[in-house]
Amino acid sequence: MTETAELPPAPEEARTVFGEFFPEAVRYAELLADAGVKRGLIGPREVPRLWERHLLNCAVLSEVVPEGVMVCDVGSGAGLPGIPLALVRPDLKITLLEPLLRRTNFLQEVVELLGLDHVTVVRGRAEEVLGTVQPVHVVTARAVAPLDRLAGWGVPLLRPYGEMLALKGDTAEEEIKGARAALGKLGVVGTSVLHVGEGIVDPLATVVRVEVGESPGGVRFATKRAKAARAGRARRRR
Repeated sequence: MTETAELPPAPEEARTVFGEFFPEAVRYAELLADAGVKRGLIGPREVPRLWERHLLNCAVLSEVVPEGVMVCDVGSGAGLPGIPLALVRPDLKITLLEPLLRRTNFLQEVVELLGLDHVTVVRGRAEEVLGTVQPVHVVTARAVAPLDRLAGWGVPLLRPYGEMLALKGDTAEEEIKGARAALGKLGVVGTSVLHVGEGIVDPLATVVRVEVGESPGGVRFATKRAKAARAGRARRRR
């Protein structure tokens, strides 16, 4: 059995970022360090750096998320970045999308325990829920897949003129270059690399912003969305 490492005290930056929801952030960190490790959602070696590498690194994503929008966190896993974002931004309506049952069970427990009424947990893959979940303004993701594949899952979930915000590492620029052809087919009209978390995290968190035009996902996904919407209406009429 793997011995769980000890969770360090929350840094002062966490009080600044999470504000009135700092106690909930501490509880979430404790859950990750305990149940999260035991259920295989977080590696035990990550516990000593949960605050800096995970919670704070995800929370600063809030700097580039517009006010009052709908967000879908694709491949949410243990709730990163969705849960920290929800704690910082109660103005958002957030869906945590995750295909694995053991992870969605954990996410639902966290949401209920922390009283996150503006967060919904949905079990499924992005390509499976297309047309059954309401299109969102912003898709978020962290450590899910290379940008070309990630965009194929996340971009079709967006509303027209929405954006995908993906937390990435030092290879962000190279990923954009390598994914340019795929992004073009998905209706992407702009990409940029942002650095957030000044005074909170070091190094700064790197975010790839992918902006779409009036047809997120391109023609193929527009047709698929329309078919799914018609099927949904037919089911409701029965």
